[in-house]
Amino acid sequence: MIDLRTDYVGLKLKNPFIAAAAGITGSLHQLKKAEESGIAAVVLKSYFQKSVCRRSPTPHFALLQSGHGRVRATTLYSYEQASERDLDGYAQLIREAKESLSIPIIASINCFNEEGWQQAARAVEEAGADAVELNLSCPHGVHLMEGRDLVKELAATTAFVRSLVSIPIIPKLTPQMSSPLALALGVEKQGASAMVCFNRFTGLEINLETLEPILHGGYAGHGGPWSLYYNLRWLSEIAPCVKVPISASGGVWTGQDAAKYLLAGATTVQLCSVIVAEGYGAVSRIIRELEDYMAQKGFSDLGQLRGKLGKIRTMEEVDRTQRIVAEVEEEKCTGCGNCVRVCIYNAISLEDGKAVVNELCQGCGLCREVCPTKAIYYVDVGERK
Repeated sequence: MIDLRTDYVGLKLKNPFIAAAAGITGSLHQLKKAEESGIAAVVLKSYFQKSVCRRSPTPHFALLQSGHGRVRATTLYSYEQASERDLDGYAQLIREAKESLSIPIIASINCFNEEGWQQAARAVEEAGADAVELNLSCPHGVHLMEGRDLVKELAATTAFVRSLVSIPIIPKLTPQMSSPLALALGVEKQGASAMVCFNRFTGLEINLETLEPILHGGYAGHGGPWSLYYNLRWLSEIAPCVKVPISASGGVWTGQDAAKYLLAGATTVQLCSVIVAEGYGAVSRIIRELEDYMAQKGFSDLGQLRGKLGKIRTMEEVDRTQRIVAEVEEEKCTGCGNCVRVCIYNAISLEDGKAVVNELCQGCGLCREVCPTKAIYYVDVGERK
């Protein structure tokens, strides 16, 4: 039996999965669906002090496909901003959720001055929120903060809200900085109970017929499976340097994705884009996939998995010795020529309709990646045919 129980900012969770702040957590109906799916906690769709953000244009979602042929990526492109509710309505939703659900309810607030932060933070605490995320980095507005000292400003906001409430406060960090680590250290120093790494990126897609930005005509948030690798890069650097828990967010579409975040040091994993694209049914699949992975590796609980990422080598530590070369399993080779087209070393040719590797092979591995029949494998250099 795999034990997925997780402690997060004093909250006892049945598993590490949290529904992130978005339309999927914007109503009591959606929150009930979240609990039924097996999710362990929810972050309510963010309250914004700026009222113009409380109404999203239509349409405001696009699922973008980029790339060509077999090499394609999916992006959720979205201009869905704040909860439609004013502060009183937002507090009422918290009260209704606390009465109707058994899982923790985490508020999310975005304000632009001290009065707004004060009113919102106290309102959500009084309404019964178990914790509050500080949406300091909404992707729709990050570009407006260019040229300002984000570390200083976001750390100061964290300190101010910390002085107002006793519930856990969880800043949601932006990845759009030269050093997200500096931001993480800054908000931790100012009293953050945990942190979310990260909010979505700001993006732009262009309609080639109208020559204008798509949807609403401006920048939008974008996320999807492609963002996992950037986030893992910074999570692996932040986690060893902070003492507070990290809730990883961005790019998780499978249980294996979640396992990578946990290995890199995350305490919890937030789901959003996959639920938007597939519905809450994706949650049970992801939980099952994580359990299957843990069972395969012999992990019985998350404590045996979390933070167990092996050493990340520096540039100087990377072993550059060529140890392998490619070989072809003739019976599987269909002579498609993919390997020949991508080889930059002129190391593969087609002979009698089959791929043949010569002595120029450098063991780069790309030929194996593009082989549709898995006919290419590695052998030690000394075992070259």
